[in-house]
Amino acid sequence: MQTKLYVGNLNYNASEEEIKTLFSKCGTVQSVSIITDRYTGQSKGFGFVEMSSSEEAEKALELNGTDFLGRNLNVSEARPQERRPEGRRGGRGQSGHGRGGFGGGGRRNKGRSW
Repeated sequence: MQTKLYVGNLNYNASEEEIKTLFSKCGTVQSVSIITDRYTGQSKGFGFVEMSSSEEAEKALELNGTDFLGRNLNVSEARPQERRPEGRRGGRGQSGHGRGGFGGGGRRNKGRSW
C-alpha cells in the first residue's frame, strides 16, 4: 500500500494543522495539503495526507467515517493524478474556436452548416 491518502468531505474551515493532529494518532504525518479554489482560496472540501509508512497509512484508513468538525470523513488510498489535456481548458484543441467557442455560436453563417 502507498502512503498517500485521499481525505474527502472535509469541513471547509478545517486547517492543515487540525487534520495533521487527527492523523497523528495513527502515526507520523509527512504532509497535509488541502485543495483550494484557484481564484477564491476557499477549500474544496478535500485534500491529501501522506503518512511515513504504509502500515501507518493502513491504520489511518480506519478514520474513514469518523466525525471531524461535524462531517464524516471519507478516507481512502489516493489514486495517481490523471494527466489533463494540454492547451486550453475544455478540450477544444489549441485554437479554442470550435463549436460553441468564440465568435457568437454559429448564427453568423446565415444558415450554412459547415
